[in-house]
Amino acid sequence: MITADNKSKAIKTTQLHASDTGSAQSQAAILTTRIKEVTEHLQTNKHDHMARRGLIQMVGRRKKLLKYLETKDFDSYKKVVADLGLRK
Repeated sequence: MITADNKSKAIKTTQLHASDTGSAQSQAAILTTRIKEVTEHLQTNKHDHMARRGLIQMVGRRKKLLKYLETKDFDSYKKVVADLGLRK
């Protein structure tokens, strides 16, 4: 489970303005943080299939957000991918 502190750190890396929490960039950053946490959990709990299913759903949701961002604003897409350390 992502803590409020980790969530605010993730948002600060990609937010567009001071009160931005719902832009595609911010949502992708939050999902990336959650994906990292669930991945660490699954390394120790290999048989947690519900967490694995949730991880696959989060990866798909992040993929859709990044695809939307790529079509709308390619420069911000490149910046977000670089900031989050994703391979694209």
